[in-house]
Amino acid sequence: MTPWEIQGHELVACNCAYGCPCQFNALPTNGNCEAMAGFHIVKGNFGTTRLDGLSAVGIMWWPGPIHEGGGKALMVIDEKADDAQRQALLTILSGNETDPGATIWNVFAGTMAKVFDPEFKAIEIDVDVDARTGRVFVDGIAESSGVPIRNPVTGEEHRVRIDLPNGFEYSLAEMGSATFKTRGPIAMSHKDSYAQFARLHLNNHGVVKSKAA
Repeated sequence: MTPWEIQGHELVACNCAYGCPCQFNALPTNGNCEAMAGFHIVKGNFGTTRLDGLSAVGIMWWPGPIHEGGGKALMVIDEKADDAQRQALLTILSGNETDPGATIWNVFAGTMAKVFDPEFKAIEIDVDVDARTGRVFVDGIAESSGVPIRNPVTGEEHRVRIDLPNGFEYSLAEMGSATFKTRGPIAMSHKDSYAQFARLHLNNHGVVKSKAA
């Protein structure tokens, strides 16, 4: 197995209500799952291939709960990546070179019925985990924005976190509100739905450490 490790941050949006039932082993809010995830690697490697400064976006759809399968996925890889870096990122995001069940990408891979050919595009991503704000943009393909949840009565920011000591994606994530839209083979559009901001630290064996505060 080729050793790899990445540290970075993410903005994930899906069509579920705030909190996302998946985080609690419950069924999705609307019966199915539609999601867009933007990742930025601050520091990383796949074997001797450096991955520092690269980004990726995953667009995913399932007809029902994720564990029942039948999913579709499209990966967008940073156009700045060279051939070796592209292959490394696609390997990691496909769940390969990873212990079974150790990362979210490995788990999701087993639920996909269709994986479209990857796109290589410019990715704009800006995530502030502590402020619970973020933006991901891929021209013509996908865009998302995340903001803090606001109290419906007072309008004040409402802060809530999910702590997963044994998670396969993060240890601690900040919750927010997302608006996102995708085009192409997996088209979707949602407003004021689940947003997740998290710092990532993963390797072949799962979460190394990842804290949102």
